[in-house]
Amino acid sequence: MKWIRKPWIKLRETLDQEDYQRIHELQELCLHADQTALKLELEYKLGVAQTEAKNSGIQQMNEFMYFDDQQLIGYMGISSFGGIGSQIEVNGMVHPEYRRQGVYRHLFTLVKEEWNRRDAKSMLLLSDRKSVAGQWVTQGTGARLDHSEYEMVLDREQFELLPSRKREITFRKANNGDAQEISRQNEIYFGDEPELILPEDEEARGIMIYLAEKDQQILGKVHLQLLSQVGGIYGLGILPEYRGYGFGRGVLIMAVEKLIEANASSIMLQVATENANALHLYKSCGFIETSTMDYYELKKEADNG
Repeated sequence: MKWIRKPWIKLRETLDQEDYQRIHELQELCLHADQTALKLELEYKLGVAQTEAKNSGIQQMNEFMYFDDQQLIGYMGISSFGGIGSQIEVNGMVHPEYRRQGVYRHLFTLVKEEWNRRDAKSMLLLSDRKSVAGQWVTQGTGARLDHSEYEMVLDREQFELLPSRKREITFRKANNGDAQEISRQNEIYFGDEPELILPEDEEARGIMIYLAEKDQQILGKVHLQLLSQVGGIYGLGILPEYRGYGFGRGVLIMAVEKLIEANASSIMLQVATENANALHLYKSCGFIETSTMDYYELKKEADNG
């Protein structure tokens, strides 16, 4: 254990390249030491910071860094993928040699204060199921398990062994005129409250939204992301009236092929552990489970009970 000698805190609204590099190095150190997963969304956050101007008025702090002199020894970040009032996600880490000195507790206190300033009614704390320390400190906040997700990574050799099939569907890149349709589908698939996501804004952040069509009729959608040569597949869904015909498999295969064409070195996705149908689909297309992320929920006091 190393004792903290010169502690200080750095708070930022967004990441810059220098902070990103520091946090990334700490992440790699923690991953090597703990052999567990972290879902920090660093590349996404950096992309947002580089493509969006800072908001005027009161700033929202999303990046919480704990230093000992010039060394970053702790980090906690807030991610929000919706609009004002949307649920926030929080994940963090502490340098293995500086643990049990209150670093996590101090950072979480600051995060909780920031959360209380916002309209968001609930907060999700993320922890790899295999992380003993992560589970212990997360449960110590009083949060309750809300749901769990498998992270899955494509086995390229298994995927290439899949039989070729006739193309029945096509992809059309969504534009802002499709925002209402995307919102409608998110509500159907994920129970999300209606919210307009502008595809052209998402594209500026590195996320491409494709509508899947057959005979010029929309049957579903998928969101693709490529950051640092890592491809991600999100928001995949097929409309109820088109289910049972193999379209989900077709959309998934086409999504993988799009990312391979874009030179993705690896391709990953997440799926809720209770979603047996989706899990079976992903496994049948060559995806394998690599970790299980638990999401613990905290609600503001006015909403408890």
